[in-house]
Amino acid sequence: MSHRFLLTALLVGAGVAAEVSAATPATLNLTAPQLFALADKAAAAGEDRVARAAYEALTADPSADTRNEARFRLAMLEGKRGNLTRAAVLLRQVVDERPDAARARLELAGLLDRMGDKDGAWREVRAAQAGGLPPSVARIVDRYSEALRAQRPFGASFEIALAPDSNINRATRSDTLGTVIGDFDISDEGKAKSGIGVALTGQAYRRFALGRDSALLARLGGSANLYGRHRFNDIAADLAAGPELGLGRGRVQFELGVTQRWFGQKPFMRSARVAATLSHPLGRRTLVRLRGSGALVDNQVNDLQDGKSFSGQVGIERALTPTMGVAATAALDRQSLKDPGYSTTGWRGGLTAWRDMGRATLSAGVELGRLHADERLLLFPQKREDRYSKLSVGATFRQLQFRGFAPVARVSIERNKSSVEFYDYRRTRTEIGVVRAF
Repeated sequence: MSHRFLLTALLVGAGVAAEVSAATPATLNLTAPQLFALADKAAAAGEDRVARAAYEALTADPSADTRNEARFRLAMLEGKRGNLTRAAVLLRQVVDERPDAARARLELAGLLDRMGDKDGAWREVRAAQAGGLPPSVARIVDRYSEALRAQRPFGASFEIALAPDSNINRATRSDTLGTVIGDFDISDEGKAKSGIGVALTGQAYRRFALGRDSALLARLGGSANLYGRHRFNDIAADLAAGPELGLGRGRVQFELGVTQRWFGQKPFMRSARVAATLSHPLGRRTLVRLRGSGALVDNQVNDLQDGKSFSGQVGIERALTPTMGVAATAALDRQSLKDPGYSTTGWRGGLTAWRDMGRATLSAGVELGRLHADERLLLFPQKREDRYSKLSVGATFRQLQFRGFAPVARVSIERNKSSVEFYDYRRTRTEIGVVRAF
């Protein structure tokens, strides 16, 4: 196939079309190899505008090999120019069409690492390794994995979604509440409320280098579920800081953090915590993450819920193929509060799977859990005992991406069965929004 390409004075400056007048644009019909040669020569001469235009023209070629080669070279050019988002989107398009393109995955991993997405970088490396690599290439990938340490000094992320929710206050649908002195009617205000809200999440961070393989990470994050009925608004802000240290092939993170939560526009809960996270690869396709934390909790509505909380989690993520992976998590939580009736011990376990299908990523997950209180609250006839379950499915559609963002849709169904009607609820939540497209 030949490509019609407009030559201007830029080409003259690049030394690729001396016969064309600098003042008079002309159109040439070039084959794909000729256009690649033109673009490469322009890039080598520092004429990025010409190179970008040529590579862009080649991304529309009917040959998948030509399109992906053009995307790859354009991504390399954009990366050198500092356009990391554009470069990452192009590389994501390559691996969507060619899941076995190990070089493109590794370059994408490098970009994600530069942008501060360490987990995303490790995920792409594992996906490349899951595809099976020749021994010489595998050794290079291993060295690359061990050298995956370069960190972007600062960055930010943001997500917004429209969120229809069948139970925005996680309340019971029961008409009565059983107590030791009889059943009480539950007012409409105390029952489950449905609504359509806006879900916002965001984070900004800054890294300060401490050494060759260590840094101090400070971050500010927040989330908000906002509704027309302001009394159900749920807002949280979090500030944390701590060192990140290389540990062999893995890394360890320590942090001190504070969280403030508001519900219904009023202060609801604040806490101060200390936490540590250890991430370590097992082989080439599996990553294990261990996390432990302890916090002091101040409930600003009910002093009987002040106290301490402790949690421990373990997560395992494995790439099955370059386009498919699974992740398993298990967590144990302990709330040691002023009133033993509010003190609880619980666990949760979950399994999530994802698969790339062309330029879309589908995911599905299940989560189960149990919780029990130390003692019964004086008002209720029995201790709280909960059984929790959640099913979720989601999809990201990168073929519709715009400026590095793509549409996402998620649906989740929650059920919490409790011996105390006050904590017994059902919930179905849908989110339709935009996320980063790589």
